[in-house]
Amino acid sequence: MALTPIMTTLAFVRHPDGERVLMVHRTARAGDEQLGKYNGLGGKLEPDEDVVACIRRELREEARIEATGLRLRGTVSWPGFGRNGEDHFGCIFVVDGFTGDVPEANEEGSLSWERIDELDRLPMWEGDRHFLPLVFDETITQFHGCLPYRDGRPTGWSVTTL
Repeated sequence: MALTPIMTTLAFVRHPDGERVLMVHRTARAGDEQLGKYNGLGGKLEPDEDVVACIRRELREEARIEATGLRLRGTVSWPGFGRNGEDHFGCIFVVDGFTGDVPEANEEGSLSWERIDELDRLPMWEGDRHFLPLVFDETITQFHGCLPYRDGRPTGWSVTTL
């Protein structure tokens, strides 16, 4: 059966100090499937946009910033990830430069600058712990992973690095 995923983008915006990254703590909506979790910024592609246009729009909507330095770090396929078992496919970016002033919160929750070396201490999707170190590993050019889910939990992890 062919994979027909929901296309998504995810960005990790680096603070100018290089040691912190902007995270959203999803606490604003009771029905949010990510309630209580920390995550980068991003969202689903609209029918008329490419992945770069999508992440730029999402950054404007979620953090009121314009990316001036943007790198594709990799992709992740999440078969079965959705609330009803939908497949997702995401393009993961790092934002090394931006203009604008980040607000304290957005409609999903509070925004905060978290230390990159302490991200593993934050509550997040269990599967994110597999690929998040690769996002910030400058010894690899890109990563492309597959992280299948069943009943809201990861069931495996495979990755190719370039």
